Amino acid sequence: MKRRRVLILGAAGRDFHDFNVLYRDDPSTEVVAFTAAQIPDIAGRVYPPVLAGPLYPAGIPILDEATLAHTIADLAVDEVLFAYSDLPHVEVMHRASIALAAGADFSLRGPRSTMLQAAVPVIAVSAVRTGCGKSQTTRWLAALLRARGLRVAVLRHPMPYGDLARQAVQRFATGADLDAAECTVEEREEYEPHLARGTVVYAGVDYAAILAQAEREADVLLWDGGNNDFPFLRPDLHLVLLDPLRAGDECDHHPGETVLRMADAVIAAKCDVAEPEAVQRVLAHASAVNPRARQFRAASPVTLDDAAAVRGRRVVVVEDGPTLTHGGMAYGAGYVAARAVGAHLVDPRAAAAPALRELYARYPHIGPVLPAVGYGAAQRAALAATLNAVDAEVVVSATPCDLAALLPVNKPVVRARYEFVDLDAPALADWVRSFLSERGMVPLVRG
Repeated sequence: MKRRRVLILGAAGRDFHDFNVLYRDDPSTEVVAFTAAQIPDIAGRVYPPVLAGPLYPAGIPILDEATLAHTIADLAVDEVLFAYSDLPHVEVMHRASIALAAGADFSLRGPRSTMLQAAVPVIAVSAVRTGCGKSQTTRWLAALLRARGLRVAVLRHPMPYGDLARQAVQRFATGADLDAAECTVEEREEYEPHLARGTVVYAGVDYAAILAQAEREADVLLWDGGNNDFPFLRPDLHLVLLDPLRAGDECDHHPGETVLRMADAVIAAKCDVAEPEAVQRVLAHASAVNPRARQFRAASPVTLDDAAAVRGRRVVVVEDGPTLTHGGMAYGAGYVAARAVGAHLVDPRAAAAPALRELYARYPHIGPVLPAVGYGAAQRAALAATLNAVDAEVVVSATPCDLAALLPVNKPVVRARYEFVDLDAPALADWVRSFLSERGMVPLVRG
């Protein structure tokens, strides 16, 4: 029987998961390659045989998406599967048009066929765009669950940017675990704040194996989503964040609109800094496409570790990288915090190292801030060189990881931190507690 030849468009995340769930053991299909986008230095690798399974003794190549049309022709591709997140709908269809014109079918796989069923309850946090505030929301939920006496584990959307075979199943409980895994800045941004609060984090490549291990040590699992993707686990409760600072995007990006339509509850985030009209607009959009979802409002107030060290000083601001790049934001929490205390912001773009100049050219919407990119040693070196070259007195770092511990910076670093605040308190907390009670998860006291 001739195997159907499939090419998976990805960004080192959902693409691998979809392969594992749908194709790894399917003798009727041959995945001839993955492609790579959004994340630098992913193309040129191989999805290893130990993960690809016995049907793929040589593994599966990972190619650059930029050559999509030629790849379809060269590999005689029958079907192109789109499997990454946070693209405008029109951009997804541009890729579909390339595939169709090259003679291949174009497909998407949805939640029903790709979600895994857990043996314990799952609360999932998703968003309509990258950078809405999923991480602090998940931290808030973890604290609420722990206060109830429940054992909690976070399953983080994949970020396998290194040795894929080593990253099949990753469990992080301490900073030493992050060091041993040689985590990137982007991984540390997501993992460090959870670990600082005593929450174990799981991540990696093979989510069936990850789930099997995590559900053995937890009473409830928290899915901490990435970008605007839908969860890999079937949620019992699904919270979706809206961003009134990007009002309108909730219905314009894939798969953000999908998660909005799936949500059990929607949360308008950043209501402390957004215009009231924009908050009402995103909630009205949510009502129009998903009238059954409960609605809540939240804030993400920003605090500086040492506001006096920033006030009136010349400051260069470092922001969470993905929020600025494919998230489309011009600036983030660090910019807001520095402005609020009267700092003089120094534009870092003139001092940017070549690798960062390329990033600014690729994402011209980015404002006078530095994205905290650090997918590899070269990017980390470029970030450090730029910070050291900028004519500023202080660095304000709004990346959730400890940047000063990772980079040799010649200026004091003041961290900007942000947490989730339920503006309708205790409405959301009470609603989550009601869900837990319905599941029989009453407050526990452990000896």
